Amino acid sequence: MRRSSEPFWWLLFAAGGTVAALLIPVSIALTGLAAPLGWGGTALQHARIAALVSHPLARLYLFVLIALPWFHAAHRIRFTLAEGLQLHQAGRLLAAICYGTASVGAALALLVVVRL
Repeated sequence: MRRSSEPFWWLLFAAGGTVAALLIPVSIALTGLAAPLGWGGTALQHARIAALVSHPLARLYLFVLIALPWFHAAHRIRFTLAEGLQLHQAGRLLAAICYGTASVGAALALLVVVRL
């Protein structure tokens, strides 16, 4: 019996959905609302955020924040096309396109985070 790679993609799908649901709204609230409105005091000033982003754990957080939702979206798009539009015959091609795009997005996220 041939081994399936499906559990791996489901893991990335679930992790991406969790990140999209829990971490992205908090990040948007902090950087998009609290910082511009001055609610964070000195904690959310540009110099402190720039220093924070230079820490490896903060970079890992940013990478996870950007990369995992790519795989969540890829999985949703793949199954929407395969089952919603009845494109089952193009299953492998859809998987290659969707997960390949997500992999490129994650690689670009890694490149950006490393260069910060």
